[in-house]
Amino acid sequence: MRPCALVHLIVYVGRAGLQGLSQQQKPARAGKSRGSIRFRLIVRPDIWGRQARLRLSNVFGTKAVTFDDVFVGLQMGGPALVKGTNQPVTFGGKASVTVAPGSAVWSDGIQLGFVRDPAELAGRKLAISFHVAGESGPMTWHAKALTTSYVTAPGAGSKGKSEDEAAFPYSTASWFFVDAVEMMAPANSFAIVAFGDSITDGTASTMNGDDRWPDVLSRRLQAVHGNRIAVVNAGIGGNQIAGPAEYSPQKPFPGGPSAMQRIERDVLELSGVTAMIWLEGINDFSRNGNASVETAQNGMKEVVGRIRARQPQMRVIGTTVVSALGSSNAAHGSPEQDDKRKALNEFIRTSGLFDGVIDFDKATLDPQTGGLKPEFVPESTTGGPGDKLHPNRAGYLAMGMAINLDLFAPKAQGRR
Repeated sequence: MRPCALVHLIVYVGRAGLQGLSQQQKPARAGKSRGSIRFRLIVRPDIWGRQARLRLSNVFGTKAVTFDDVFVGLQMGGPALVKGTNQPVTFGGKASVTVAPGSAVWSDGIQLGFVRDPAELAGRKLAISFHVAGESGPMTWHAKALTTSYVTAPGAGSKGKSEDEAAFPYSTASWFFVDAVEMMAPANSFAIVAFGDSITDGTASTMNGDDRWPDVLSRRLQAVHGNRIAVVNAGIGGNQIAGPAEYSPQKPFPGGPSAMQRIERDVLELSGVTAMIWLEGINDFSRNGNASVETAQNGMKEVVGRIRARQPQMRVIGTTVVSALGSSNAAHGSPEQDDKRKALNEFIRTSGLFDGVIDFDKATLDPQTGGLKPEFVPESTTGGPGDKLHPNRAGYLAMGMAINLDLFAPKAQGRR
């Protein structure tokens, strides 16, 4: 039997910002590593393969950062790894790499000897350990990972090879520096990018629960297609379509760089992507954004136009924006914001800009109040009352179940 051809496929994005990773990168200003520190980041590849590679990002840094003692292994629980799974990672054959500010670097391919049948590892998590040598300057990060990762005490030195948990006594709910993981997958594999703001990022979902709407969609698609489809999350809390006009380490913004600024890194540069689902706009109309409907529409047109020019066979799926009417969040909830949201939703539904439309508004709206359905309001992360802006686990489940899987059939040749 001839071996199956394999291709690189994106299976995780860290969303950097100063959410410094696109928040799936959040680059926002995460502070500085003031001394030698070791991270053990926990990520869930959406599918597994027998070979992986990862990307370390310093895209929002102001000075060069040196990484060494980089390892990847299979998480057992907490920071402990399954015995014998921890593998060293090299960069151009070397055990360390220095990444210039504004840059990112891919590792060499990493043989994952513990992967026998990739499908058997569905839902399991990868531990990525690395040492930051010296002071880093502002760290590229994704602030709200909703996944627990681990760090050593400052000055603890290189501990990446260790498979036990003793060296990693402290926890974090953010991801740092790692902004992408690829796996080698069968040539008929494909990836879908969920692109958007905090409602894609999963705010108010369950900590470590992997129950954001893209997670629900992934499980539905994998039940049909098996271990050959990845749904990767490129949501950043507070993100906007068009604003801010400028984003840099010198001028950070809580929602990270705009969709117009980050579309290249977070979608177009990723391997194996055949479709993008775009849920965004509520923050443009918040008191932080104050954008007009026309500004948001023009931003969508520009981004979709760039995708069509670069990758005409990629399907671009628009989604209606869910209600924030009556939100307790100080930046949201006004009738004026809701009027703009409704106008943008009409554009998304009827303009013909998108290859398909998912009606998240219909799935979550309480027609009596014009806000979120009451059962979707109490938040799932801590059990709090919720903010009437972010759906909870039940709301994200309803959103994920409302998606027509036929939207992801390949586009016909020549269609724009």
